[in-house]
Amino acid sequence: MNFPVNLKYTKSHEWVKDLGGGIYEIGLTDFAQKELGDIVFVNLPQVGDSITADASFADVESVKAVSDIFSPLTGIVKEINEAILDAPEAINKAPYDIWFIRAEGEIPAGTLISADEYQAILPKKD
Repeated sequence: MNFPVNLKYTKSHEWVKDLGGGIYEIGLTDFAQKELGDIVFVNLPQVGDSITADASFADVESVKAVSDIFSPLTGIVKEINEAILDAPEAINKAPYDIWFIRAEGEIPAGTLISADEYQAILPKKD
């Protein structure tokens, strides 16, 4: 499994990339997409929507289940990745290249973890 060190992670399996100026890109981790299986549908917020840290801002439907995607920050959606609406399977192919939203806001202190810390919380495979 892949854990890029240039990203931060949430315990709910989202990755966060700091784009600077209070703008963040948010996506789904490699672990999460593997657990979900083939992703067949994505429901995204609208540009301008308010999002709240630890609250769902989107959901993905896979062959196994519908799962919420949780926001690491409180702020405003600045951009959505419309490409994944037509090709949600791209998340399975390249989870760290496929972002869901770009949002502006504040991340509560101490909520994001490093790649090593994220890897350490994942269930161990025998």
